[in-house]
Amino acid sequence: MFAELIESEISTFTIVVRLGVAALFGGIIGFERELKERPAGLRTNMMVALAAATFTLLTAEFVSEGMEVGGVVHVDPLRVMEAVIAGVAFLGAGAILRGGDRIQGLTTGASLWMSGALGVAAGGGYFKLAAIGVGFAIFILILLALFERHALGSSSAQAPAATEDRD
Repeated sequence: MFAELIESEISTFTIVVRLGVAALFGGIIGFERELKERPAGLRTNMMVALAAATFTLLTAEFVSEGMEVGGVVHVDPLRVMEAVIAGVAFLGAGAILRGGDRIQGLTTGASLWMSGALGVAAGGGYFKLAAIGVGFAIFILILLALFERHALGSSSAQAPAATEDRD
């Protein structure tokens, strides 16, 4: 009887690996945010990626259970993904602050969105896609930020008032 409650079409090992990879990749993004002392840091990005992966795995379970009537599956994986995207977008929007003519937190919001995407990819077992995504994200967050600082620092032009995170 208890075995039926924990029964799953996806192996426990697969679930642990996918959730672990999601948390790890979200953590990589979050660690960079933490180093820059942004409000959405390590734990936030890890939780976003982990939640996205959990919803992705849950959707896979629903589909694999054959929730169908008359040969038609009544679970739409794209709707679940849309809900995850909307939830992460809500969190990301909360990280964006506007004060007068300045906008701050855009990069942090985008980082949360990316952590959600990495979580969906890892939850779906698309580790190569998630790894390449986190690689590009770190390239953008670290190397392009350094380039941007150097270019703006050596330029005589002033940065516009409405800016994204200058990190």
